[in-house]
Amino acid sequence: QVQLVESGGGLVQAGGSLRLSCAASGLTFKNYAMGWFRQAPGKEREFVAAVGWSDGNTYYADSVKGRFTIARDNAKNTVYLQMNSLKPEDMAVYYCAADGGLSWWQVPSGHLGDYDYWGQGTQVTVSS
Repeated sequence: QVQLVESGGGLVQAGGSLRLSCAASGLTFKNYAMGWFRQAPGKEREFVAAVGWSDGNTYYADSVKGRFTIARDNAKNTVYLQMNSLKPEDMAVYYCAADGGLSWWQVPSGHLGDYDYWGQGTQVTVSS
């Protein structure tokens, strides 16, 4: 059974940093693209960042480009999201997701429907 477990959320002041982690089990992690999405109250879930089979293949939403960094550690079956210069509009529940339909050379997807497995989410609160 596939499990994705997020951690690292919390309360931070605007301008601060957080690092989210997502530990995966039950799948061949190195063969999955991994993505982070977020959902604020009353809004649809939106794409944040994704990484392909290696850290050399990443894709970011324009709203986080230059502030967030996604990285994976295939030895630990874990994907990370380093979030710097946080803004109140970054406040949301952050979800980790896995996409098994990607080949090694492909750019990871930003579409929710392409992802096969999802975690339960971790809350990020940014105070102004």
